[in-house]
Amino acid sequence: MQLADLLAARPKGQPTLVCASDGNDGLAVAAAARFAGAPARVFLHEGVPKARARRIENQGAEIVSVPGTYDNAVDAAAAAACQGAGILVADTTDDPNDPIVCDVMAGYGVTAAEIRDQVDFAGLGRPTHVFIQAGVGGLAAAIAEGLSGWLASPGCIVTVEPETAACLGPALAAGRPIRVMGNLRTSAEMLSCGQASAAAVAVLRRHGARAITVPEAELVDAVHVLSAHDGLATTPSGAAGLAGAMAVLADPSHTRDLGLDRLSRILVLLTERAWEDRT
Repeated sequence: MQLADLLAARPKGQPTLVCASDGNDGLAVAAAARFAGAPARVFLHEGVPKARARRIENQGAEIVSVPGTYDNAVDAAAAAACQGAGILVADTTDDPNDPIVCDVMAGYGVTAAEIRDQVDFAGLGRPTHVFIQAGVGGLAAAIAEGLSGWLASPGCIVTVEPETAACLGPALAAGRPIRVMGNLRTSAEMLSCGQASAAAVAVLRRHGARAITVPEAELVDAVHVLSAHDGLATTPSGAAGLAGAMAVLADPSHTRDLGLDRLSRILVLLTERAWEDRT
């Protein structure tokens, strides 16, 4: 059935869509389920602010609270789906060829197409470097894939993680996901992930992506910089790419290593607005 026909027909008896989330993916899955007339069950770890949970509930989804971290919620959602709870719509996986995770990354890739179109339409110089925040790596992988062959030389993709929740860097070095233990606490809540996605790792390695970490103070500082200069209200998660760029530009050894000079053009993606209600 075509998507338009599915949304028009809203056939009864559709399976439940199941996912784990820090907030954003859960909202998207819940909305998609509502549009199609299907149920949704979203697994949220205990650190997700209540405001985010309420937004998901307002889409008609059932919330399942899980003790621990995002990775615990991922495990719980996968186990529920295996037990027949519904179709798992995941953004992370141990299988580099997982079709649903690859579809989710393809959805993120719409952003890359929009970047290309807008830069070319405006007649701007193409970026030489991309600094992008990385949780499990899906968005970063989609951007790397979508901008491949379009970026100006050296076409460097730099993923940015909080120091206290850095799972992508070790995975890129090892060539496979590695579970990082600990409480993963960081002000960049949407990046609080302990295991990267195998599908994302494969794509990012193919494109030669680099990984850096930034401390909490620099994550918070990037939020203030955006607010002071452009009035953009975001969070440490949304501003992590900028935090990474600022950290690299402040260190001559990093700028040389990444091939940055006065002619370089840096692309930074902001991925989250500020949340007024965090209770």
